[in-house]
Amino acid sequence: MIPDYQKIMFPLLKYAEDSQEHHIRDAIEQLADEFKLSEEERRELLPSGQQAIFDNRVGWAKTYLKKSRLLESTKRGYFKITERGLKVLKDRPTEIDAKYLEQFPEFVQFIKTTKVVEEEIEGKKLGKYEERTPEELMEIGSQKLQKELASELVDRIKKCSPTFFEKLVVELLVKMGYGGSRADAGKAIGRTGDEGIDGIIKEDKLGLDIIYIQAKKWEAQASRPEIQKFAGALQGQRARKGIFITTSTFSDNAIDYVSKIDNKIILIDGERLAQLMIENDIGVSKIAEYKIKKIDTDYFSEE
Repeated sequence: MIPDYQKIMFPLLKYAEDSQEHHIRDAIEQLADEFKLSEEERRELLPSGQQAIFDNRVGWAKTYLKKSRLLESTKRGYFKITERGLKVLKDRPTEIDAKYLEQFPEFVQFIKTTKVVEEEIEGKKLGKYEERTPEELMEIGSQKLQKELASELVDRIKKCSPTFFEKLVVELLVKMGYGGSRADAGKAIGRTGDEGIDGIIKEDKLGLDIIYIQAKKWEAQASRPEIQKFAGALQGQRARKGIFITTSTFSDNAIDYVSKIDNKIILIDGERLAQLMIENDIGVSKIAEYKIKKIDTDYFSEE
């Protein structure tokens, strides 16, 4: 019988106990042996037909352990145990499940985010699980996956080099319709670097207006003084529009400030950046697609 992802978390953490880098594929094979899965069970696919059920559940177990900071990604497809993970193993828990992980604030925050998704879709409060329609349940699942993907993207962006981050910003803005060509945008971004401005980009393909950009790969929250400095730089250039992009978040004071000034400044934090990347297929790839169909009443009309 294929175990659920919560039953996999403790064996997966134990597997990484040696503090070495491990590839997820090797972990899947080792755990499949440990759970004594048959070849048929190892190959059994999700309804989409795109991934093995056991592979998917190991992936979710790894996600929960990463959100709790017990595991960390080292490079594509690889992970290793953290100091916190080693400490957990020293405490000799009999099992690790979602309830156990609630002692870690990072996991609690992750769960809060997914609960918000579960409770509200497009502003509509939903009832209990069994009261939801299949369409609502699919939407909840889709948004959960989107949230997790966005979180993974932010983590990956923070680990990339400044040069790669610059390239990412250029490709995203061009995909959104800014900058004319990628070559135009590439020449603009990262060229000025003075007075708090990192680059400029055309607002449209004809270059009818110019937008000034600041893109910062930060861990710390972007505060009001940083935004004020950027706004001052815009005024120095007699510019009317700017985009401030950060991999972290913006303080409430910073958000309040841009709502009251004459210049139009758009703030894009790490979560919004990730969502824009997902919407514009930057750094992500499609693994499955589902179509929902209904009866075509016109087809059955005999009039």
